[in-house]
Amino acid sequence: MAMVSLNLRTGPNPKLLQVCCRKKERSRDNYDPYKVIEITPPPKNLGVRCFPSNMQCGEIVTIESQTYTISAVTHRYQLRKGKYEPSEKRLDVLSTARYVLNIYLDNLLEQS
Repeated sequence: MAMVSLNLRTGPNPKLLQVCCRKKERSRDNYDPYKVIEITPPPKNLGVRCFPSNMQCGEIVTIESQTYTISAVTHRYQLRKGKYEPSEKRLDVLSTARYVLNIYLDNLLEQS
């Protein structure tokens, strides 16, 4: 799980929300906080989790003893002071059984 800290500042941005990974979740690899959403209708927010920065579609992750397959990785940027800065990293996941079923149904549709 990721840790969230709220820093109060004065100036144009009075509040700054900072999300960082716990030390025990960080090792030599570069771990980043991702917002994880299960996209099976209705969408379900699985929280903010720490994963390696090189996550890709099709990889399998385990969250709370459930196995999910990543179907999309989204990096959002925000324009601040003339520069684009990273604002959010998001993983759209499906349960592994649902992911395999979707592949099977896509292949079946192509064959017909």
